[in-house]
Amino acid sequence: MIPSIVGAGLIVIGGGLGLGKIGSSAMEAIARQPEAASKIQTAMIIIGALLEGLAFGALILGK
Repeated sequence: MIPSIVGAGLIVIGGGLGLGKIGSSAMEAIARQPEAASKIQTAMIIIGALLEGLAFGALILGK
């Protein structure tokens, strides 16, 4: 019971850190090249969705 709770917590922390890094990098890229904002946002959303899917999959497999 306890190891699965710790594992789930680590998965959530890792997913949150990953999404934060994606968001900060995308905002920095948009600040540098505002004309490419739509392409950067699209890539950010796709990568974020894949990361969340991976985190949810890990949570399911960890139970």
